[in-house]
Amino acid sequence: MFKQLVTEFLAVGVSSFLVTAILCHYIIPALSKKHIGQSIRAEGPQSHRVKAGTPTMGGICFIMGMFIVLAAVAVIYAFRGTQNELIPLALTACLALLNGFIGLFDDFRKLVKHENEGLKAGQKFILQCAAAALYLWIMTLSGHIDTLLHIPFTDIVIDLGIGYYIGAMFFIVGLVNSVNLTDGIDGLATAVTLVVTAFIAFVGLNMLNTSMTLISAALIGSLLAFLRKNCHVAEVFMGDTGSLFLGGAMAGAAFMINDILVMVIACGVFIFETLSVVIQVTAFKTTNKRVFLMTPIHHHFEAKKWSENKIVVVFSLVSLALCVLAWFGL
Repeated sequence: MFKQLVTEFLAVGVSSFLVTAILCHYIIPALSKKHIGQSIRAEGPQSHRVKAGTPTMGGICFIMGMFIVLAAVAVIYAFRGTQNELIPLALTACLALLNGFIGLFDDFRKLVKHENEGLKAGQKFILQCAAAALYLWIMTLSGHIDTLLHIPFTDIVIDLGIGYYIGAMFFIVGLVNSVNLTDGIDGLATAVTLVVTAFIAFVGLNMLNTSMTLISAALIGSLLAFLRKNCHVAEVFMGDTGSLFLGGAMAGAAFMINDILVMVIACGVFIFETLSVVIQVTAFKTTNKRVFLMTPIHHHFEAKKWSENKIVVVFSLVSLALCVLAWFGL
């Protein structure tokens, strides 16, 4: 079983890389031709002004690459009569896709329709909550999650009852938006997601969990192909389309592992990106002083003259350390 799963992991990973690389070759020039370019916030780092007009919504590339390969996998598993093994994969992919559609609609309104705001924060929040609620409901009905919460590094398990679903909703929506905040410099969200996805793959292989292993393989392959175009100096940005999709995929992985708090540790870099904003806003409102030079936190290091590549490497290494810690917390 393990050898077969490793073989399938490699086959899905390589296939996703190749398909996404081909899609990037055609989609990125099309985005550029349609003038679907990134606008730069006036309050952001001045060094980012040169990035104005860089094609965005590039998340379409790795989303399509993933789903083309996973659709082929589903056909093969259905032919074998083992399609039930892929139910968690399918549901998590749908959670990611629903969030990706929210991002796509937001990007479309801002970049194609040239509406300044896109989706309002409240509208986006309601749609994300609806996607999270639907996912949790179907996962519960299919028997793939329960209301038990494991405390990392201990054998303690607490039954939270209905409170589990409230916390789970908060976790999903929070993580989705945390990944979105992390997508602020070339390759950062892509690289950190790759590290966390490698952790999910490692756990999946260790547990002989087909869904976790194969969705991780598809993500890793697709993101590696996309990173070639997204690393500094980026030829394309993923946009809200890609970052919200990735956030949904990371959140869904927590429920495939069935250990939310372990994924909180593994996704610590994403979560601290959001916390840095909360800390900054709270401190400024209460003391009229700033804790960081700029938020999210990666902009703080940019203001301290760190290069974008250095930030990506350091944040990825921190993410790797947190994933190792999360492994021991399982």
